[in-house]
Amino acid sequence: MADAMLSPERNGIRYGLFTSVGMIAYFLLASLIGWADRIEYSFLNGVVLAIGVCMAIAHYKRVRHDRMPYLHGFGTGIITAAVASLVFGLFLIAYMVINPNFVEQLRAQDLFGFDLSVTIAFLAVLLQGVMSGVIISLIAMQYFKSPDHKPLEQLD
Repeated sequence: MADAMLSPERNGIRYGLFTSVGMIAYFLLASLIGWADRIEYSFLNGVVLAIGVCMAIAHYKRVRHDRMPYLHGFGTGIITAAVASLVFGLFLIAYMVINPNFVEQLRAQDLFGFDLSVTIAFLAVLLQGVMSGVIISLIAMQYFKSPDHKPLEQLD
């Protein structure tokens, strides 16, 4: 019965935390394999983010008996992406503090000559995740939207 009172915010936070665990697990696996210092493999975090956003929207729609206002689903996806990106960014800060060699490996591959500090890396992860989440949510809502686009109060 707790799901009957589920809000887009609460659902987004829950699935954002789940998604961040998936992103952290992929990062740790990538660092074990030796992919963590290769920027091109970070796109797979976007795949994990897309899966988390889609699962959050699908769960919210299922709880609402397959009727969901468009902006509720869109908001759920954005909140999921923001929470996941924030938690993953905080994890990266901790990882960079523990393993400063990781920052040096990334700095050596920076093609534009910018100094990659921990703060800039955190902001880049946050910005990339939130922007990707908005786009993913917009695309996912084309699939998950209710066909009649009516608010829940008018459907009864």
